[in-house]
Formats: sequence, C-alpha cells, structure tokens
Amino acid sequence: MIQPSEMLARSLILNTIQRFRNECYTDVMSTDELLAEVLRLTRVDRARVAEELLSSLEQDDDDVAAAWATELERRSREVAEGRVQTTSWNTARAEILKELEQRRARRTAP
Repeated sequence: MIQPSEMLARSLILNTIQRFRNECYTDVMSTDELLAEVLRLTRVDRARVAEELLSSLEQDDDDVAAAWATELERRSREVAEGRVQTTSWNTARAEILKELEQRRARRTAP
C-alpha cells in the first residue's frame, strides 16, 4: 500500500518532470537528457527525485523480510561456528567514518 508521503513525493516528481517537459521539450527525453535536467533542480527537488527513484527499486516488504531472515541466520551460524571474526562497534564505527571521509575527499579533490 502506498503511504500518503509516497503519494506526495510521486506527485511532486511527476509535476516537476511535466513542468520541464512543458517548458523545455516537445519530444521524449533520453535518459541522459532527463538526468541533465534533474541535476539542474534544487537540492531539495533532487532529493525528492532520488527518494522516489529509490523507492521504485524496493522489493515487497515480505520479500525483504524473508531475505534478511535468511541472511541473519547465515551470519549467526558463521559467528557461532567461529568462521568469522567479529569487530567491536567502536572499531567498526571508526572504519566507517574513515571510509566516508576518504570518499568525500575524493569527490572534492580537483
């Protein structure tokens, strides 16, 4: 079932796309043209587009829940059998933050 916030986001996206089509195009846009137009949107509007696109890729909740249950069982079994080495939250968090910092630096590097 589509949530009211999802309906609003979809409506905003469709309205934005229609506005650009009415203002800029008479023919159907290619994917590259659409992407170029979306990238010209404000940060807030791009976030709305991104949210809508991501939600369109999501699987049904039942499929996701079943897949995660299987994955959690596998991981728990590996830990219980000693086949994987666990990491403390502090270590994992530090590694995640370091990786994010490196990615940001690469994006902003000339």
